[in-house]
This record gives sequence, C-alpha cells and structure tokens, in this order.
Amino acid sequence: MAKALRTLIACNDESFSFIYQENIDRLENVSYFDPECEVPCLDEVSLLYLPGGYPEKHLDALVGAEATRRVIKDYAERGGHIIAECGGMMYLCDKIVTDEGEFPMCGVLPYVITARKSDRKLSLGYRQFTLDGREYRGHEFHYTQFLGEVPPSAAQVFNAKCEPVPTPVIRYKNVLASYTHLYHIQ
Repeated sequence: MAKALRTLIACNDESFSFIYQENIDRLENVSYFDPECEVPCLDEVSLLYLPGGYPEKHLDALVGAEATRRVIKDYAERGGHIIAECGGMMYLCDKIVTDEGEFPMCGVLPYVITARKSDRKLSLGYRQFTLDGREYRGHEFHYTQFLGEVPPSAAQVFNAKCEPVPTPVIRYKNVLASYTHLYHIQ
C-alpha cells in the first residue's frame, strides 16, 4: 500500500520560524524538518514549504548542511512543488552575501541576496498579487535585498493602497518564491 503524499515544512527556532498557523491548518499530513541539521527525504512529499525567518543569522549551519541543500535543489529540478517565503526564498538563492563573506545556499534560484549592513533597507507593508487566477495576500518585512538587478516578477505585486511595489514573485518550474509572507490564498 502506497503512503499518502505529505507536506514537509522547514522549521526551527530562527532560520525558518515564521509561518501563519492558518497556512498549516489548510495543509494535510504535515511534518517538519530542520534544514540546519536534518537531511529530508522528499520522495513522497507533495509540497515543500520554506517559511520566512532569519537564515542570514545561521549561515554557518546552513552551509554546513550541504547534503540538505543538494536534496532540496534536486527536488526543485525534478519539478517538486515548493513555496518559499522571505527567508525560505533567500535559502533557495545561489548565495547570501554578508559583511563576513559569501555563503552558498541551495542554488535553485540564480540570485544573490545581500545582508551586508551597507545594503540594509527596510521593506515593509501588506502585499497582494494575482497569479494563475489565484489571489495571494501577505505582508513583507525584511532588510535584506537582491544584489544587483531585481529579478523579473511573474506577477505585479501591490501594497494595501493598490499601488505597485517592486517586490518580485519568482516562479521557477514548480517553485513559487517571494519576500511576501503569505496569509491568504484564494
């Protein structure tokens, strides 16, 4: 008898710690893993959820978990479904740059995130966008930025006043990634 597909959520105290309970409640057969110290088995996973947090504060542990990063990249390249919010999106990028150096991440998305103090800029506010006929709402709160040009967006993102904002929504294969922390999907 085949096992039921499941949702796997990255979770720990800080790197991947911000997810709305409503999102967890909408999912079925949920389990968790810590990307800093566990290599997940993604064979029977229907959705990998990488929530927000502060991966830039735990780069040594994330870099040290090379097998985990390889498994996640392979899952994405095979067409696995991933939702990555803020810190989760940063983790999927090529690398994170800080004042201490450059740190390789999963390499699913070909972008570099800067967490250098000189590049810090507050991005804050409610966000909404429509993609493939579905409405997404959430909020954005971060100081990190894309290094270089902002990636092209799969959808125009708007603030609470319905004004366009430059926050990109990145779609790659079955990966949906953004700085937006989602709290409503319709």
